[in-house]
Amino acid sequence: MKILFVTASLPYPPQQGGALRTYGLLHGLHQAGHELTLLSFSDTDTSYMGTPLETFCKKIETVAFPTRSKSDRLRDLLLTSEPDIGRRLYSEAFEKRLKELIKTDQFDVIQFEGIEVACYLPVLRQVGTRAKLVYDAFNAEANMQYAIFEIDRGNPRRWLAAAYSFVQSRRIRKFENELCQLADLVIAVSAEDAALLQSYNPKNKVPVVANGIFANEYEKQSSELNLGNQALVFTGKMDYRPNVDAVLWFVSQILPRVKQLAADVKFYIVGQKPHESLEPLRDNSSVVVTGWVESVLPYLKGCEVYIAPLRMGSGTRLKILEAMAAGCAVVATTMAASGMQRETEMGMMIADNPDQMADIIIKLLNTPTLRSKLGAEAKAYVNKHYDWSVLIPDLLAAFEAIERG
Repeated sequence: MKILFVTASLPYPPQQGGALRTYGLLHGLHQAGHELTLLSFSDTDTSYMGTPLETFCKKIETVAFPTRSKSDRLRDLLLTSEPDIGRRLYSEAFEKRLKELIKTDQFDVIQFEGIEVACYLPVLRQVGTRAKLVYDAFNAEANMQYAIFEIDRGNPRRWLAAAYSFVQSRRIRKFENELCQLADLVIAVSAEDAALLQSYNPKNKVPVVANGIFANEYEKQSSELNLGNQALVFTGKMDYRPNVDAVLWFVSQILPRVKQLAADVKFYIVGQKPHESLEPLRDNSSVVVTGWVESVLPYLKGCEVYIAPLRMGSGTRLKILEAMAAGCAVVATTMAASGMQRETEMGMMIADNPDQMADIIIKLLNTPTLRSKLGAEAKAYVNKHYDWSVLIPDLLAAFEAIERG
């Protein structure tokens, strides 16, 4: 098949959620013998040169990121009913390039990676194309935005933000409904997301193609980092709201309880673009905010326990899969573990209550044999369910289903 991928940014280097997913899909489809074209935003025309993307893709086209000021966003909030996330990456230049591509190439499938570029799906449906239009939903966005509202409304300082999230959740729900009506195929990353997205258009099944990793990459030796013998680690893009909320909640509600019995504990927050609300954490001697790092692997290999204290979000958390593939003992909330296939031995301990999570962390810090057991189970679990070699057949089966009509 000839497949066009439309992405919010070039998926290389694959260092965060969307890029990790798209890179894995491109790699797997290339190996399966399909002809790939990539259309993406990038401020540098040649940034993909010399990368594996050139191997995977027959053609790569880029367009500069659009500029959208705060006044533009405020105008759209007040004068339109469109969701902010649906306008964030709209560009006339990008639309023009997309239309030119479908005129010069006869694609079988055009896949929109995430809701930020899905604004171009209705455009192609209106123009008309023989290609099947696929919406790869990274999250059930409306539901996630409503979860943010539910948390923020409990804090008077966040009431304005809560109101924004409430309005956006309703607008996103309308937008998601439109996408699910117009797309030939909607793909979800978890069974929970699939159920939410299928509710928009019950007659069309929403298959699951989970987020994945190249599990063997996490078996490789990495540079040694001495993080101390009571190191806790969280990884993720640190201007992403669910991640910011997770670490702030952990530091305020759970870390002080852990310190009572583990005085030398250090909590490492590893990820690019730390939000300004994390700056006060730098004054906490038990917290390290690293900012961007070349690789998270040394931190995963160097920690005693990996923490995933997420209270909002959806999909399959790539950060957790990476930690499990590296052999970490993982402590996660129910929300963080949602979207993952459940097994008795999945190498993860679940806790939603601050006292309960603190108790589990202390137990793991004090019990090396239990940490090793969980880490071994985690590796086996990821290899069984979430290596890309296991997941690509799910995508190919979904493509075959729409080809059959």
